[in-house]
Amino acid sequence: MSAELRFSRSDSRHPAPERSVAGLSLATARWCARRGWPVHPLAPGRKTPAANCEDCRLPGHTHSSCTCLPDGRWCHGFHAATLDQRRIEQWWGAHPEFGVGVACGPAGLVVIDIDAHAAQPPGRDRILPGISIAEHVDLTGLATGFHTLGVLAALRGVVSPSDDDSTLRVRTPSGGMHVWYRAGDGRRWHCSSGSSRGRALAWQVDVRAHGGYIIAPGTTTSAGIYTRVGDTRQPAVLPPWLAQELERTGHLPAANIPAPRPVPPRAQQAVLAAGGGRNRTRHTLAAVLAPVEACGQVPEGAGFSDALNRAAYTFGGLVAAGRLTQDEAERILKETAAAARPGQERRAEQIIRSGLAAGLKRPLTSGSRP
Repeated sequence: MSAELRFSRSDSRHPAPERSVAGLSLATARWCARRGWPVHPLAPGRKTPAANCEDCRLPGHTHSSCTCLPDGRWCHGFHAATLDQRRIEQWWGAHPEFGVGVACGPAGLVVIDIDAHAAQPPGRDRILPGISIAEHVDLTGLATGFHTLGVLAALRGVVSPSDDDSTLRVRTPSGGMHVWYRAGDGRRWHCSSGSSRGRALAWQVDVRAHGGYIIAPGTTTSAGIYTRVGDTRQPAVLPPWLAQELERTGHLPAANIPAPRPVPPRAQQAVLAAGGGRNRTRHTLAAVLAPVEACGQVPEGAGFSDALNRAAYTFGGLVAAGRLTQDEAERILKETAAAARPGQERRAEQIIRSGLAAGLKRPLTSGSRP
């Protein structure tokens, strides 16, 4: 890497394309489904899934036992994604204001989500995880995901995904870009957040794959329209060099190891304190918390509310059985939730309070499986 490396403060190589006509959600959903990409509704004007029904908001309720999906309702976000054209007509025909989300895993997609939020970069060890950037290298001007991904591509001697006109690229309303690829070899790639201290491809570059969703081109939010760039309308196969980088940075599950990542250190310490150092209690609580912590690898679309609700419900049962105190349960849950979704403490506290209250009514004895 040259010590004279410089970056522009804007991504002038990709001028914003003209905005398309809004109100085409049904056509967009049909188009995606015809290509084998399962779709689900997004809340009007937002990037998040349409809200669950009242029953699906109850503590302890999960998508795996829900009757809404067989009955044709869209609860539980990307878990409800479908290819059924009749259901698509039902959902978007009645609610043309809905946006369109695509469940990446079932669609066999790996989408590189490049952020363009100019910001002060983190330490050099986090700009390109696993790649050392010497102190003498001048990083003046590095401020967005376009820059970090460009550096990674330059190091590998390849074209940056943001410039890859062989595949579908979508400009986001914030000035970022979604670069769509197909997982040609069937490997189960995992999501990540470019701001994470754990699994990450590059700073300000997220990865959307299994366990996540992406916003379909043509979808309109309050911020603007997700607009296709260039003439390519289909995702190309994930380039071998990029697959190697994803594998290097932990986007594949290790053999025989569950996908959820370890619980954050502070929560681990709280678990140890609550369990008196007993392995069984530690392992039980860590397993319950792991899905919540795993949501921290994805900025949205990971089912955070459901995961936290389930964990709080289980913790309530453990409190009722005398396996830890309510104060300990609340502290552990709040720390884990704060690590996964910083800045959403109020929302997390409401979910924790509701889930604990429901779980307290159903003690989990030593023979129970949380």
